[in-house]
Amino acid sequence: MEIITYVLSGALEHKDSMDNGRVIRQGEFQCMSAGTGVQHSEFNHAATEPVHLLQIWLLPDQKGLKPSYAERTGGQLPGGRLNLVASKSGRDGSIAIHQDAELYLAKLSPGQAVSHSLRPQRHAWVHVAEGEVTLNGQELKAGDGAAVSEEGLLELGAKAPSQVLLFDLN
Repeated sequence: MEIITYVLSGALEHKDSMDNGRVIRQGEFQCMSAGTGVQHSEFNHAATEPVHLLQIWLLPDQKGLKPSYAERTGGQLPGGRLNLVASKSGRDGSIAIHQDAELYLAKLSPGQAVSHSLRPQRHAWVHVAEGEVTLNGQELKAGDGAAVSEEGLLELGAKAPSQVLLFDLN
């Protein structure tokens, strides 16, 4: 299983049987491939402050993979554009995953817009982590997700300060 975690606020403490133990802070991504088996625990690092995170589970494209672990900061990624965070090839500094998928993060200010072209036979999942956006004219708010198929172009526009995850999927 490929498990991608993105911390929106607060801090998440992670420990696993691969000797990875660390605090994942706001704006950071973590990817763990459970592969042939990993024991891990995650919990809120702070005793009094909440942690807000998104955790995405993807089936890998093959069985019996060796467990792996990777991190990437999203906090320093530029706003107003789609930033590649994870991909099969690990291109452009993204986290390498074992699936024909690409994960993008867009941090948008009100009035900013981005677009993404889907190749034929590709699909998308769009998740609004924070804020309020339009996706091809459809309004979406924090916590909303949209499955997209048979569209060539995705157009995202921010109505409020927003963070959006876009998955380009096979």
